[in-house]
Amino acid sequence: AGGCCGSDEKQYVYGGWAWAWWCITDTQRISLEIMTLQPRCEDVETAEGVALTVTGVAQVKIMTEKELLAVACEQFLGKNVQDVKNVVLQTLEGHLRSILGTLTVEQIYQDRDQFAKLVREGAAPDVGRMGIEILSFTIKDVYDKVDYLSSLGKTQTAAVRRDADIGVAEAERDAGIREAECKKEMLDVKFMADTKIAESRRAFELQKAAFAEEVNVKTAEAQLAYELQSAREQQKIRQEEIEIEVVQRKKQIDVEEKEIIRMEKELIATVKRPAEAEAYRIQQIAEGEKVKQVLLAQAEADKIRKIGEAEAFVIEAIGMAEAERMKLKAEALQKYGEAAQLALVLDALPEIAAKVAAPLSKVDEIVILSGESSNTTSEVNRLLAEIPASVRAITGVDLTKV
Repeated sequence: AGGCCGSDEKQYVYGGWAWAWWCITDTQRISLEIMTLQPRCEDVETAEGVALTVTGVAQVKIMTEKELLAVACEQFLGKNVQDVKNVVLQTLEGHLRSILGTLTVEQIYQDRDQFAKLVREGAAPDVGRMGIEILSFTIKDVYDKVDYLSSLGKTQTAAVRRDADIGVAEAERDAGIREAECKKEMLDVKFMADTKIAESRRAFELQKAAFAEEVNVKTAEAQLAYELQSAREQQKIRQEEIEIEVVQRKKQIDVEEKEIIRMEKELIATVKRPAEAEAYRIQQIAEGEKVKQVLLAQAEADKIRKIGEAEAFVIEAIGMAEAERMKLKAEALQKYGEAAQLALVLDALPEIAAKVAAPLSKVDEIVILSGESSNTTSEVNRLLAEIPASVRAITGVDLTKV
């Protein structure tokens, strides 16, 4: 401002140069660089009464339009950059505080861009009247001292995790369904391919079997024809061999017949005549020996017969003597009568009793088991009462009648 003529007109120059009279012109400078501000509001209550602390970051600069530059120079010439920052910072913090009071915590936390836009639009007219332009404004940090935001974050995190788990489960389900469908399609295609392969293999095997059968038939026919022809040739060869053998055999028979005649004559002279003589001699000796053996056998037979007749006579005599003895004994018993028979029985009873009681002589002690009301005397009497019946069964004599 100022000049050699004392003019009050002000001249604004930015990004260039101008003439200034020494000691006459008043020259002042103002910085047009971008200024970074960090407005901060602590414990400001929101529309719900929750105290929040918000920190933002703003980029501002002095505008270069002539009218606005003039306003900025009027406001800030003679002040340093820090003074300009303080003025703008206080203006931004005021608008930031006022906007916080109209929003809820969820709106501030979930949509920071909208919150920053509201602050920038609210503060732009005021700082614009100072010739300053807000290039950008963003929310750097939002927090509270009562863990309200962390609770919201946990809720949101849980909801996000829930939605993520649901999405993963649905994706896995869809993937499983799709995988099953793909496997089914793959199995269907594989089944069709295997079926076609099996059909092709079966057709190939059938054709191969038909070819093999035809080859075997031709081979068998050729083998049979070869064997038949070979048999015919062998038959011809064998027939010729037989004819040769027949001729040879005839010649051999003639030779053998002549040899037999010669040998017969030789045998008659050397063997038959001496053999007949020797046979006659042996025949005579054998007949003599035969007569001798017959005579010896007849003598031995007579000897045995006579010994047998003597033994039979002895046996017969012994038998007749025994029979006579029994007869005499029977007659004597009949003459004795019943008293004599009883005496004989009684005489034999001690011997019978001794033989019956012989095993009991080796017993140390005899225990008789009976009823409660019986005693030894009654048992002995009972045994004695049974003796006549036993004697009658053995000898036929009834002692009760004697």
